[in-house]
Amino acid sequence: MNAFSYARPRALAEALRLLRNGAMALAGGTDLIGLMKDGLTHPESLVDLTGIEGLRGWSHPKGRGLRIGALTPLVELETSDVLGKTLPILRESLREAATVQLRTMGTVGGNLLQRNRCWYFRDEGTVCWLKGGNRCFAIDGENRYHAILGAQDCVIVSPSDLVPALIAYDAEIALTSSRGTRRMKLADLFITPRGRERREHALRPGELITEVRVPEAALSRRGTYLKAMDRKAWSFALVSVAAAARIERGVARDVRIVMGGVAPVPWRVIAAEKGLEGSTLDDASCADAADRLLAGATPLRDNGYKVTLARELVRRALRSLTA
Repeated sequence: MNAFSYARPRALAEALRLLRNGAMALAGGTDLIGLMKDGLTHPESLVDLTGIEGLRGWSHPKGRGLRIGALTPLVELETSDVLGKTLPILRESLREAATVQLRTMGTVGGNLLQRNRCWYFRDEGTVCWLKGGNRCFAIDGENRYHAILGAQDCVIVSPSDLVPALIAYDAEIALTSSRGTRRMKLADLFITPRGRERREHALRPGELITEVRVPEAALSRRGTYLKAMDRKAWSFALVSVAAAARIERGVARDVRIVMGGVAPVPWRVIAAEKGLEGSTLDDASCADAADRLLAGATPLRDNGYKVTLARELVRRALRSLTA
């Protein structure tokens, strides 16, 4: 690791001032420290956010939706019985996201911004396309875990378990810098690397994610999260599916289906969701939705299994909403 300076501000304004000068934010460090040790990032200065008041914890004021502070440890979302009743899908998505130690250190904001797990990207000695090279080595190389949908110049996959669950509930985020605060749909945070866009997130220099909000109307949906892994627990998803819908008199309304592990960004096809509006989520309609989600899938040499796996997980997730 390179030498760096370290600051631990107590106020958000001070942190934003330091970040304006090119410093890098440090929260739980579960991804950043690994990137530094592997020589993939070389910050000259780290700004430790953990001493800042107001960025940790969650609240649900009556009728005003759910607010989650960006510094909230993942384990707090997973273990809260009250939150488990308000938004059960969070517990489902985090239960097997990592070890207890990592869920204790890892924060919500850090999880949303974690970098991809491609071994070519993570290898300091490999100058892959995403790191400024001329080619994506995974396209013709070891690609068992890589994208089958939506990829162009780079076949990484979006790694977060929490993200699909939050997008299925129309989550929004607040991004704050010394210039002010802007809000966006969480889904819009993610970028498919292509052309001149050699990045994964739409975060601007000096910005922090300060909170996540789930609208009150979305909390009435029933949701589920399913994940297939290489090993039984604590592994990144081969394929994951978050599904949510309001169930009224046995039919589905406001359906959301978001897949992870299959594309460079969380994968959602609006036409597949609209096709389920007013349906009973029977086998035929769920199979049709899966086909729409996977239309245009282009498996690489070693990951064709993801198409079959994703189709079945989508079917199971949707069917479970009316079980």
